[in-house]
Amino acid sequence: MTTVRENDESASTEQPAFVPPTAEDPVAAAGSELIGGPAGRRLALGRRGWWNPLRVIVLVAIGMFALGMVQKLPCYDTGWFYGANAQYVHACYSDIPHLFYARGFSTDLVPYFHRIPDAVSGGMSYLEYPVLTGLFMEVASWVTPHGSDLVHREQFYWLVNAGMLLACAAVTAVAVARTHRRRPWDALLVALAPAFALTATINWDLLAVALTALGMLMWARSRPVAAGVLVGLATAAKLYPVLLLGPLLLLCLRAGRMRPYWKALGAAAGAWLVVNVPVMAFAWNGWEKFYSYSQSRGIDFGSLWLMISQQTGNPMTSANAYAVALMLLLCAGIAALILYAPKRPRFAQVAFLVIAAFVLTNKVYSPQYVLWLIPLAALARPRWRDFLVWQACEVMYFLGIWEYLAYTTGGNNKGLPQGGYDFAIALHLLGTAFLCVMVVRDALFPEYDPVRWDGSDDPSGGLLDGAPDTFVLGRTARPARHAAPAGPRPRPS
Repeated sequence: MTTVRENDESASTEQPAFVPPTAEDPVAAAGSELIGGPAGRRLALGRRGWWNPLRVIVLVAIGMFALGMVQKLPCYDTGWFYGANAQYVHACYSDIPHLFYARGFSTDLVPYFHRIPDAVSGGMSYLEYPVLTGLFMEVASWVTPHGSDLVHREQFYWLVNAGMLLACAAVTAVAVARTHRRRPWDALLVALAPAFALTATINWDLLAVALTALGMLMWARSRPVAAGVLVGLATAAKLYPVLLLGPLLLLCLRAGRMRPYWKALGAAAGAWLVVNVPVMAFAWNGWEKFYSYSQSRGIDFGSLWLMISQQTGNPMTSANAYAVALMLLLCAGIAALILYAPKRPRFAQVAFLVIAAFVLTNKVYSPQYVLWLIPLAALARPRWRDFLVWQACEVMYFLGIWEYLAYTTGGNNKGLPQGGYDFAIALHLLGTAFLCVMVVRDALFPEYDPVRWDGSDDPSGGLLDGAPDTFVLGRTARPARHAAPAGPRPRPS
């Protein structure tokens, strides 16, 4: 017969199903006091019935997305009328209603196949977005009713897109929550990110973000073909996801697991071709517009190069070459980290670093580009203090660019002058660089990595998780150590 004492001893050794952030993160623990205090043992064991982490995270993500829509209300009420300074003053600008007219969706032009009249587009002859994003925009236009009231149609088009982007936001939150099986609550970083809510409906980036998050989830589940298909589709929506294949190659090389990589690479190439080849074959001029425009585009808002140009007076005509050179240099550093680090870095860590390198060196930084980094940051460095420091910098940049545009377009010198805007760019650059430094520190000194505090190796690494090293530069490859048992360990900051 089992005694009560034996039951108590058995319960005391039961390992938690989830790692609640309030158990290891002092900022999360302090913030939880607003909703009743840190999570208890029952929640850590996953015994909360309907209110499981996934449902809570999705509801929070939907709530924050709705708040972001409310923030756009001043512009929605006025229909984002063209040339209006108010959309900058109220920081509620969105590309979506403007491009409904300026890219021919209001007149049923088919993107890539129909040339846009100069009188409408202002010189942009074809849609300057990748094919899958163009399809997303086109589908939303099918749902938008016809009529003579263009302002009303733009409002409706924005609402349709917002609904579709909300689905992408929910998918992103779910994918992040399920990537690390024992750490679903880390996805609250995504759901509660203020920059996520503020920028979600500026443009269509959330489509690529959701596909990328799903691709990383499939890789974590040891399904390289599915992961490759999703990364290929994400690259057909936005260019940045293809960069993930670079560090993944080196991780697989170090672990001696090249076969899954070639499967993922082949699937990614196949998925990208399936989406792009039909448009390439029948509408080449429209298809290549995105790539030619990206190449020829000069320095623009938010970039390091614009800040240097404005501070020095140098027009930075060679910024494209400088950006490529600096990006290659940073990628070489990431490659060295992967191949030289004493313990193989986690996939999420190097994924964040390579996209952050692209963001820091790019010729333009639109406010919504922060969406690319938020899910990766939640997986790479799930610490609330560092995440919120970075988010504060991004929110300041979000406000800075709109107030700078209000200053330059309003004609009344009200808003943020050039010096203030350069300071906002510097905050964005420093905040992102700070988070990169923390991720690099975690990779070099795994005892600082909160994901590895319970003895885990690489929960997002799929077939790489726990694999021994077979190719390491600078030292002899060593077999992987068995994971340490879960339990209390010292928590570095």
